[in-house]
Amino acid sequence: MTMQGEKSMMESYLRERNLPDFLDGEKAENWTQRRVEILSMLSEHVYGITPAFHTEVYSFTEARDQEALGGMATQEWVRLSFQTPKGMYSFPFQLLIPQKQGPHPAFVHLSFPQKEEYPIGLTALREPMPVEEILDAGYAVANIFYDSVTSDWQIRDGLARAYPDEKPNSWGRIGMWAFAASRVLDYLLTRKEIDSTRVAVGGWSRLGKAALWCGAQDQRFSAVFSTESGCSGAALQRGKTGEQIKDITDRFAYWFCPNYKSFAGRKTEMPFDQHFLLACIAPRPVFIGSAKEDGWADPFSEFLGAAAASKAYKLLGRKGLVMPKAESEAAKCLQAVRGGRHIEDEDQEVILPDGEIGYFMRQGRHGMSRRDWMAHLHFRKIHNI
Repeated sequence: MTMQGEKSMMESYLRERNLPDFLDGEKAENWTQRRVEILSMLSEHVYGITPAFHTEVYSFTEARDQEALGGMATQEWVRLSFQTPKGMYSFPFQLLIPQKQGPHPAFVHLSFPQKEEYPIGLTALREPMPVEEILDAGYAVANIFYDSVTSDWQIRDGLARAYPDEKPNSWGRIGMWAFAASRVLDYLLTRKEIDSTRVAVGGWSRLGKAALWCGAQDQRFSAVFSTESGCSGAALQRGKTGEQIKDITDRFAYWFCPNYKSFAGRKTEMPFDQHFLLACIAPRPVFIGSAKEDGWADPFSEFLGAAAASKAYKLLGRKGLVMPKAESEAAKCLQAVRGGRHIEDEDQEVILPDGEIGYFMRQGRHGMSRRDWMAHLHFRKIHNI
């Protein structure tokens, strides 16, 4: 297959999805306004409208260990507080800062609930994180445990309690977790140890969706990392296999605004698709991760979401998703992501880090792994973000 053939095949796959055009004929000089319109559309129909209220953030360090990991890092537990319409609200997060000379680039990491038996230790993380490698590479990490913000449940606790009104466009949990990540960024920008120009937001699964929504709204983040975000995340809805809008809104309607459920079984009628969300991150880098056997998320639809969003990056003079230059490698890559786990080379993984939209598909199933983190570090190193 020639490069022209590979490009034509990619375009053919995208045409098959019959996607709406997020550019709508707009030129680069009009992109800022078009981006606002897209965010408004996604707020109204998918994630809900983030409330506008004064968010001056107050901080209190609850615990500090200056010799964490054998002196490799300073670990802090910081509590952030801010005023909501229902009074003051606060949540804690874990901050790890390398001992080496800063200022340091950082990850704001939306994480699954911590282990209760280790409330202030490094072992509090449930998901694999190669903390030593991340710190040794010079990156700070701010871990936000999502249940510290609000529960992943229909009950209205935490931040959700401050917003009891259920309007058709009221924000859901994804919006609330994204909002918390921005409040952590507020705090990090006050720390001299942190490089304010190189703070990325990331997460896995439902928190990968939240990371994308956070990065799309908050342009202060230098980059976004989203692993296996699937349905209502990086994966295109049109033509998607695995989880559908009906599946996700039947089980997790509270992740989204009530309006979103109206598109169950009607995804081809939506005036948008998930490449609209990815496009709103442009021109900043975004890295999309998949797992070969994660059929529920659908790696091919995640890949095509990245490809479709590239149009915004190219409009702004950036590369978007970049395929391998060698014809054989490009064809092999396309075959791998198209075929999922049913490809001949069962050990093959795909990593496309060269453009501002990066893509990675590893072996295995739905989950966050050390391999995902190392791919994130590789992408950040390449782009110096």
